[in-house]
Amino acid sequence: MPDVSPTPDTNAARKRWMAVLARADADAIEARLSDYGDIPVFTRLRGPENGLVMARGRTGGGGAPFNLGEITVTRCTVRSAEGLVGHAYVTGRDGRHAELAARVDALMQDASRAAALERLVVAPLKAAEDTRRATIAAKAEATKVRFFAMRNMRT
Repeated sequence: MPDVSPTPDTNAARKRWMAVLARADADAIEARLSDYGDIPVFTRLRGPENGLVMARGRTGGGGAPFNLGEITVTRCTVRSAEGLVGHAYVTGRDGRHAELAARVDALMQDASRAAALERLVVAPLKAAEDTRRATIAAKAEATKVRFFAMRNMRT
């Protein structure tokens, strides 16, 4: 049986790797997971299945919450032959993406595999996400309009 003993920061770590997996592309997860190699057999416990969730916003970024609208999500739950259970929710209708994320979630809960998976799967996906975000931010910064007012021009 794999070592799945919880640590004080297990929830924070799991939120971090699940956020990376949920925002990554299914092809990217599959490619990175193939580098790992030691993948056990998984059975589906639930899904992948599509549904809707209500997206909420806040006025002014921090004010009163309001319902923004519904978004499509796909969820999946899998169990490895070793008994590890992984869950995933991803936006959109890509069942393969949800299943791959659930598999990585299950494997990451095994302390003997977590470090290698972090290095081979999660960290490269996070680096690719950071690069994409930096590219988008640079494009947005190039279009930023800076208004000059008289008070800004005083010395």
